[in-house]
Amino acid sequence: MHIPNTFDANCPTRLILDRIADKWTVLALALLMGGPVRFNELRRRIDGVSQKMLSQTLKSLERDGLVSRKATPTVPVTVEYSITPLGATLAATIDGLRVWAECNINDVLAAQKRYDAV
Repeated sequence: MHIPNTFDANCPTRLILDRIADKWTVLALALLMGGPVRFNELRRRIDGVSQKMLSQTLKSLERDGLVSRKATPTVPVTVEYSITPLGATLAATIDGLRVWAECNINDVLAAQKRYDAV
């Protein structure tokens, strides 16, 4: 069995780190922690995400086993996404990044302003 080493450029863990570092992943998982959400509701609640980008993000999360997709044969088709147990473990971990960003954005902006003034 190969022991993962994220510092090795060839380690497959880098793929999931890329996924985790994506803002759309963080925001989608945060919303899905509250329960199943329909695609269009996700798109409305994640301001600024395009339909294409949200679709790509959700497909990647589904492929990774972090999100499940349920299509209901209505007209038009209703698509709902849920977080999986594996996804819930990740969401609980990375939601702290979202909360940290919200709590510290003013300090970061002030630091950037000071830096840019020099």
